[in-house]
Amino acid sequence: MSTPPTIQVAAADSALFAMIRVLVPETFPRIAMVKIYGIKNCDTMKKAFAWCESNGIRYEFHDYKKLGVPRERLVQWCRTLGWKTLINTKGPTWRKLTPEQQAVTTQSQAVALMMEHSSVIRRPVVENDAGQFLVGFDPTVFDSFVR
Repeated sequence: MSTPPTIQVAAADSALFAMIRVLVPETFPRIAMVKIYGIKNCDTMKKAFAWCESNGIRYEFHDYKKLGVPRERLVQWCRTLGWKTLINTKGPTWRKLTPEQQAVTTQSQAVALMMEHSSVIRRPVVENDAGQFLVGFDPTVFDSFVR
């Protein structure tokens, strides 16, 4: 069982002001906050959203279908995760690409493709409080990643 937070109140000279400091024990579970990148109507995204809501995980959603993904962010993901991990070769967007467009062999080609066709990026891409990234949704892996 966790020890609840301790609240300390220090009165100031003025009756209108009080300083409140919450001391949270290290054993007290923290509330995680993650940033989820993806497409709102994707079934996998819906599973990730539902899982977060049912497990009390707060999240910020970045819809890259509507907002795109900045080039710098794509480059960071590629360096961290590898560009092959990020490209969804099983989805309808990939199947609609020409063989020339599918002939991606370098990170710069992958970034250009993902900027032009954001739906080809696997989802979700999740960033946790520690600045780590996870691609895809598996409830067990997701749980250990966000907490």
